[in-house]
Amino acid sequence: MKAILKTKISIALSLILMMACSEEFLEKLPQGQYSPQVLQTPRGIEGALIGAYALLDGIGTAGVTSWHAPASNWIFGSVVSDDAYKGSDAGDQPEQTFMERYVWLPTNVHLYGKWRTVYDGIARSNDVLANLPLVPEINPDRRLQIEAEARFLRAHYHFEGKQMWNNISFISDEIWNPDDPTSVLVPNTEDTWPLIQADFAFAMENLPEEQPDLGRPTKYAAMAYLAKCHMFQAFPNGTRDLEHINAAKTLLDQIIQSGKYRLVEKFHDNFAAETRNNEESVFEIQYSLTAADASGGNLGDGLTYMYPNGPGGCCGFFQPSQNLVNAYKTNENGLPLIYSFNEVDVKNDEGILSSEPFEPYEGNLDPRLDWTVGRRGIPYLDWGNHPGRFWIRDQSYAGPYSSKKQIVSRAESGKSGNMRASANNYRLIRYSHVLLWAAECEVELGNLEKAREYVNIIRSRAANPSGFVLKNDGSPAANYVIDLYQDTWTDSGFARDAVRFENRLEFAMEGHRFFDLVRWGVSVTVLNNYLQKERQLRTYLSGATFEEKNQYYPIPEQAIVYSSKDGVATIVQNPGY
Repeated sequence: MKAILKTKISIALSLILMMACSEEFLEKLPQGQYSPQVLQTPRGIEGALIGAYALLDGIGTAGVTSWHAPASNWIFGSVVSDDAYKGSDAGDQPEQTFMERYVWLPTNVHLYGKWRTVYDGIARSNDVLANLPLVPEINPDRRLQIEAEARFLRAHYHFEGKQMWNNISFISDEIWNPDDPTSVLVPNTEDTWPLIQADFAFAMENLPEEQPDLGRPTKYAAMAYLAKCHMFQAFPNGTRDLEHINAAKTLLDQIIQSGKYRLVEKFHDNFAAETRNNEESVFEIQYSLTAADASGGNLGDGLTYMYPNGPGGCCGFFQPSQNLVNAYKTNENGLPLIYSFNEVDVKNDEGILSSEPFEPYEGNLDPRLDWTVGRRGIPYLDWGNHPGRFWIRDQSYAGPYSSKKQIVSRAESGKSGNMRASANNYRLIRYSHVLLWAAECEVELGNLEKAREYVNIIRSRAANPSGFVLKNDGSPAANYVIDLYQDTWTDSGFARDAVRFENRLEFAMEGHRFFDLVRWGVSVTVLNNYLQKERQLRTYLSGATFEEKNQYYPIPEQAIVYSSKDGVATIVQNPGY
């Protein structure tokens, strides 16, 4: 039976500490890093590799809170997009309000927390790569696997930084020297995409198609991530780069043709702890939790639970926007209202007490809405019907909806004593990503019917009645009307819009939306259109504007200060900040 990688982390780190002990226990070892005698053994290298995996969840960097760098990127990828509000109330964590209003300052603690976590992960990966050649006892096959996994991890952490800040420093094991703090003072003026891609390409060529441990990347996980790199370069300034589009298509076609993955039958199986590591998961970040470990699991998402009376009992952040809910409306043919979805709002219960009557919206809806958003009167997993205001901290500030994808069932809740911590993994890359990236490529290459085929595969799963949210009597919880695109696609503009809209419906509230808008080159237009109406609903957004500079975050001030070498900063600030 396969072991889940995350469960090995605490064991491996304990082994490292045990190995550091000897009869020379009075000898003082180097502080702030592993000593060579610890790392430069087979067990030490394996432990260091597990340590590099340990930061995938975004939790563990000293001095960084769990919600500054969670794997889900719920603040950086969703709250700053048109998917979600910051939530809670006006006085709670105002630095997140600054993020949502696009008042982005280099001193924002969330940005520095993310930066530190990214570069901590890079350092841990480089520790493995730099010490691996010094351990001759490791057999050649295992040595190659360790190198491939460490380079995959290093590429992942650099990718996280790249999509956040664009202008980042690439730190390789060749320059990484833990004994010399100046070794990492590398300018951020060079394009790092080729170096990130080289790491993923190496991993793709040398990782196996299957791994003995869940959570370790496979050949296809590296292939998908490499394709993702190309997708992030496919639309420079809103134009098309056919070289990157063709490169991504080649990789995505290989994954599809491999037959290794398929969509699971029910959409929600991608978000339930009971169905983690399923056939759709290409790369999944493992969370583990025990009764003795209240600090693990998905604690980076801990603020996003309901407040004060719903599952978790805190904290009311990360509430879906009205714009997002409206996006799930469908027409009489079960198709999305791509160009008019936001003209009329889906009815909600804002301002209505939970003890007062409320008649839900009766119009046509995509069933994925109620696996993505908690709405009044709709079953909320097995926690009962969502009661509306009773579970919302401040409806007038952050709206009437609750997030849902990261919440677990009663059976999976509270195993560590913390009701908000669970072992519900984060599915970073799913097969549905692969299909929709492939659809994007086909549109840009003029293969509109192939793109429609991929989109319809996604919609077919969404239309499966066995995956609908149901009432206690077994009937659908809302008027779900969804169908496939029946008419041949002949207009590339419509096809492009349809694929991108499907992308939003499928991955809403998963931390991808903002980065997708930026990579498509449409963020300025889409987000300012979003703000134009949302200001009428959420007065704290009055005056908020999304500017060109906001496509990338400001580099943390502390990072620039600490990059000084001979009195000159080696890292320069992003334009406009």
